[in-house]
Amino acid sequence: MKINVRVIPRARKRDVRKQPDGSYKIKVLSPPINGKANREVREIIAREFGVKLSKVRIISGEKAREKTIEIR
Repeated sequence: MKINVRVIPRARKRDVRKQPDGSYKIKVLSPPINGKANREVREIIAREFGVKLSKVRIISGEKAREKTIEIR
C-alpha cells in the first residue's frame, strides 16, 4: 500500500490526521536534520497501521515535506 504524507517538523505535539483527499498530515517533534524527522514519521506510520518499522519505507520525498510512503 502507498500513502501520501505531508510532514510538519518541529511541531509542538505529535499528531496524525487523515485529509479529505486520502493523504495524511503528520506533525512530528523532531527537526528535519540527519533523518530524525523521517525516522519519527516511519515510527508513527508503523504504529498507526500496526506494522513493524521495517515494513515502512519512504519511496519519494526523503528531503521534502511531501512524501510517498510504502507500507508492506
